Amino acid sequence: MKGQPSNGTASFADANVLAAEIVDGALLALPPDYSLVAMEAVRALIRRKAKDLRLLGVPILGLSADLLIGAGCVAEVETSAVSLGEAGLAPRFTEAVERGEIRVKDATCPAIHSGLQAAEKGVPYMPIGGILGSDLVAQRPDWRVVDNVLFIPALKPDVALFHARWADEAGNVWVGRRRELATVAHASKTVLVTFEELRKGDMLEDELLAPGVISSIYVTAVAPAPRGAWPLGMAGVYGADDVHLSQYAREAKTREGFQRYLDEWVHTPRKSFSPA
Repeated sequence: MKGQPSNGTASFADANVLAAEIVDGALLALPPDYSLVAMEAVRALIRRKAKDLRLLGVPILGLSADLLIGAGCVAEVETSAVSLGEAGLAPRFTEAVERGEIRVKDATCPAIHSGLQAAEKGVPYMPIGGILGSDLVAQRPDWRVVDNVLFIPALKPDVALFHARWADEAGNVWVGRRRELATVAHASKTVLVTFEELRKGDMLEDELLAPGVISSIYVTAVAPAPRGAWPLGMAGVYGADDVHLSQYAREAKTREGFQRYLDEWVHTPRKSFSPA
């Protein structure tokens, strides 16, 4: 499944197969907790002991990144923030930064979106306003200032990984209003998607669904994963499991607690999904 399928139709797999497609050292784009996170594939990545991943927040990172960092899968993070939202700080990320265990490339939400849009459009840079004069610019030698205009280089992830409400028999996926996922899919070399339900036919032929569809032309492989965003939510299907997220935030404050969490909820496949 390396690269885009020659017939423009995504391959069907499972979460473990998707995780095997993400090679060590890959630049991996992940959505924030409020979007569509492929948590079951993230757990599969940890089980396969991925190494040296470079995470790109689209535009911020949350639980998925904290799990991968704590499990020793990450070498570098580029994002505008890493947070568990109302559950507080991301404890494994925080400790890894304090100990110098990972590299961090600070960015802003508009900068990341601009870099992805540049790659989507096939141009080397995208101009952006609002950041000039900040200390951040001096920390990013890859950003260029020309005639008082800041240019963000194209961001081309090796892999985009996210979840979707539906995939169809043609390999298209429906992400609804989460159009940043369409942008990252267009910008990335490989696009791997888990999904809740399979729909018959071709969603691009449905006038109501088509605006929220990412074409199979941009999707490398899809994998069924019912409740695959859990303990995060899927709009219109299930909400975030706030009790579980608070439990994670408490346990992950220590390395020992984090390891207990992994043993119970990641390395034990039967507990990978919350009860319906």
